[in-house]
Amino acid sequence: KKDIPAVNFIIHEIHCRRNIEICPYCSDSIPKSEMKNHIESEHVQVTCKCRMKMESSLLKDHEVSSCPLRPVLCQFCDIQLAFNKLQEHELYCGARTEPCGRCGRNVLLRELKEHPQVCG
Repeated sequence: KKDIPAVNFIIHEIHCRRNIEICPYCSDSIPKSEMKNHIESEHVQVTCKCRMKMESSLLKDHEVSSCPLRPVLCQFCDIQLAFNKLQEHELYCGARTEPCGRCGRNVLLRELKEHPQVCG
């Protein structure tokens, strides 16, 4: 999968056939001596805490960006909770009120950012 000078091509091809394999899962060129380790570390199926199955190489990205149980912070109280609980929590949490420092009215937390534009 690389450009090889024509002069070296036959020697290179012999070397590759003897020492390199193509991974059946990702089509990467892997030294034959490392193929077993590559498959075990990159392509073995694992189960996330959310019970979704995937290749081990994809687990870290899943846990950070798409796992429904990944930790996230509430925008109103900075409590850490699971992503799949965030919407329900923020509906409740954003409905709490705080008094405005300028007009004294009680303002919903979810409306605090826009309140200064209509304050007073």
